[in-house]
Amino acid sequence: MSSAAPRTTGQDHLWSVDEHLEDILATVRPLEPIELQLLDAQGCVLVDDVTVPVSLPPFDNSSMDGYAVRVADVAGASEEFPAVLEVVGDVAAGQAELVQVGPGQTARIMTGAPLPPGAEAVVPVEWTDGGLGEGPVAGMRARSLAPEGASGQVHVYRPAEARAHVRAKGSDVKAGDRALEAGTVLGPPQIALLAAIGRGTVRVRPRPRVVVMSTGSELVQPDEELRSGQIYDSNSFALTAAARDAGAIAYRVGAVADDAEILRSTIEDQLVRADLMVTTGGVSVGAYDVVKEALESVGDEDEAGSGIDFRKLAMQPGKPQGFGSIGPDHTPLLALPGNPVSSYVSFELFVRPAIRTLMGLRDVHRPRTTATLTADKALTSPKGRRQFLRATYADGAVTPVGGAGSHLVAALAHADALIVVPEDSESVEPGTEVEVVLLG
Repeated sequence: MSSAAPRTTGQDHLWSVDEHLEDILATVRPLEPIELQLLDAQGCVLVDDVTVPVSLPPFDNSSMDGYAVRVADVAGASEEFPAVLEVVGDVAAGQAELVQVGPGQTARIMTGAPLPPGAEAVVPVEWTDGGLGEGPVAGMRARSLAPEGASGQVHVYRPAEARAHVRAKGSDVKAGDRALEAGTVLGPPQIALLAAIGRGTVRVRPRPRVVVMSTGSELVQPDEELRSGQIYDSNSFALTAAARDAGAIAYRVGAVADDAEILRSTIEDQLVRADLMVTTGGVSVGAYDVVKEALESVGDEDEAGSGIDFRKLAMQPGKPQGFGSIGPDHTPLLALPGNPVSSYVSFELFVRPAIRTLMGLRDVHRPRTTATLTADKALTSPKGRRQFLRATYADGAVTPVGGAGSHLVAALAHADALIVVPEDSESVEPGTEVEVVLLG
């Protein structure tokens, strides 16, 4: 199948980091909302405000295991002069029919059970003799073992104020309140709240499906034997993990050889399950950099706007980049360089914001801050390039780790930040305030 040729503007223009990112974010659009079951909606972004249909809790209930009492009946109670009350029954959680508590009476009540009519407070069982007549007890006996506990008399050794140990109706949220606002990412607490107010489904933007593909005939899968000239494929694992960390459902495709026809066929096969495609490698100017060659004929040439623009960016690492859309659905594709650090830095700067835009999030970028540079010597940076250096950040200070080489994976594993050296700086002295992208 053939497609429109790649756009050529990028080959004639040195793009800034900001221009490239703006082009991506102007093209990528949030996914269409769908209705999902609660557990399927975990990690998704809420599309609409959710209003509480029923108050939480929906009725006054006990926060303790104890006895539901009238305040006047236990006024002045002490261990020397306990209040002696008649037990008229049990009130358990989920019980529909409630006993009436009259003067001189009490009902044994369990945590979460509705406060019965007539009762004004709850005294914990530890403030009573539990109906045993032998002084304060530590707890109640199981009803199945001692059914007589729901009757007889109980001695109460302490007074209780009105509403003591009672959870008021609507004390969590009231009917008509806004439970969650649009744009909220649904984690476990939000799922719990939706379930608590009776919502079994919710309208969200789905987590985007991201296909990650590395290219290069030299790449071997982990656990396989390395032969001369071969290296293990780390990029596809790093970027798939990064996509999942960003909130996507990510699929890793094993390394594809430097064959344009095989790569083209693989990309076409993967389009069916992709909201976004990410390739790594094959975007430079070498004779075997086949991503550009393969993408010249992926998709449908009748689809206006299709095609990938391969461009050079004024940044280090990550100068060669590709971006555009492919296939009949105009699936966004970001083609990243193949060096491990270049591909990961490029992901953080460009792919992660694209994923989070697809999710419908308002804030799509990693947090940034300023920090004091701690280093043994000044940092150097090529003029006209925005450099991103791996670093560790703590307590307002940032320290470089590893060198500037784009192949240094070990240093990347110890970094939790990127130092940003602007295009107009060729040297940054220790003690200087620098901009930092926080990765953790």
